[in-house]
Amino acid sequence: MTTDPAGSPRVRVRPGVRPRLPADLDGCVAVLALVHAHSGYPVDWPDRPATWLTPAALLTAWVAELDGRIVGHVGLCAAEKEDVAAGLWDGRAAPAVISRLYVSPEARGHGVGAALLARAVGAARARGAHPVLDVVATDPAASFYERLGWRLLGTADQRWGPTRTVSLRCYAAPSTTSRATE
Repeated sequence: MTTDPAGSPRVRVRPGVRPRLPADLDGCVAVLALVHAHSGYPVDWPDRPATWLTPAALLTAWVAELDGRIVGHVGLCAAEKEDVAAGLWDGRAAPAVISRLYVSPEARGHGVGAALLARAVGAARARGAHPVLDVVATDPAASFYERLGWRLLGTADQRWGPTRTVSLRCYAAPSTTSRATE
């Protein structure tokens, strides 16, 4: 049990994380719209958000639920040549890219983001890959990854269209002591 800012006790609810189903996409898009309005993620609203959540390199995706409602999402993608973090990764294990991680504003503080990230990291490692990701340099989410021990690989600029360049912070998941190949 924790205490909210008003001083009254509240029960901390643990999120349920499960594989994303095709029927979940409408709920994922609805939460993404809330996140975009609240936090500006994604930076540019996609023309087809359900398609944006299902990129060609997607290996698998998960949703988080609280009280039976979808409140978060994460994907795991195969690394592609344009993935900046994968290009900066210098380990022996091939990289896998954590992608499309977001949590509904009202569900923050319940461990949803950490639970989703842990599921994706575990799946990447089960595939023999090392998880990497990038985040827009000005996004406060960078501190979330740093709190969880993610290592900054570096910063890099990426072209987002013919007239726009965005600075990214690229991270690698903490190494595990049981994996000598990372």
